[in-house]
Amino acid sequence: MGKPGNTGIRRVIRATRYSAQGLAHAWRHEAAFRQEVVVSLLLFPAALWLGQTPLERLLLVATCIFVLVVELLNSAVEAAIDRVGEEQHELSGRAKDMGSAAVMVSLMLSGAVWIMFLWQRFA
Repeated sequence: MGKPGNTGIRRVIRATRYSAQGLAHAWRHEAAFRQEVVVSLLLFPAALWLGQTPLERLLLVATCIFVLVVELLNSAVEAAIDRVGEEQHELSGRAKDMGSAAVMVSLMLSGAVWIMFLWQRFA
């Protein structure tokens, strides 16, 4: 059950504000997120040039955005675990490692898609 008075447009406005705060926190506190944003911003124009159809362009851009989404989720997991405590715990380490692995897999997927398109265009 939702919070009373948190419905309709008010909920949308609050959710948008929380999302913007999350992006700002990620930009401010996560170097990897900043690096991936910069690379994505450089790749977006390349996607428009490299993709020959709207769907191909969308796929190239979507893989970059997917990396950012996974990085945000990984950062959220890390922040929550760090909030719980600083002591070493096997499950905390496992969760952080799996989050990092998710980022790596998303980067590998994005890289594979981009390499395939580059190969198709230039080979």
